[in-house]
Amino acid sequence: MLLVKTYLGKSKIHGLGLFAGEFIPKGKLVWEFVPGFDFMIKDKDFKKLPDVAKSFVLHFGYYEKNEKRHVINPDNARFFNHSKNPNVIDLTKTKSIAKRNIKKDEELTCNYFDFDDEAGFKLSKL
Repeated sequence: MLLVKTYLGKSKIHGLGLFAGEFIPKGKLVWEFVPGFDFMIKDKDFKKLPDVAKSFVLHFGYYEKNEKRHVINPDNARFFNHSKNPNVIDLTKTKSIAKRNIKKDEELTCNYFDFDDEAGFKLSKL
């Protein structure tokens, strides 16, 4: 769940992007997995989904191979774009903070390889 004000806009990186709706100071918690809001789909349940739902999960979710599950963020966190030099970094697979001060209206980015075990495959599709 996003814990800061954000909005969607046209990204210079790819398609739609997630933008800061406020100044975000370095070290501020930006995103946190919140059970009951964010959710996980185990591989066995994922396999039962219709193809259109699988496509959504593969595009907008991320995969944790060791846990054998997909994670879905129902809010706009799914519009983070990838960067090799992100301004938001993962502390764990359940918490992300601002790596540096982020200006209002700046695009929020993260490094997909920090949390998504299918990042290489997804980025090869862009």
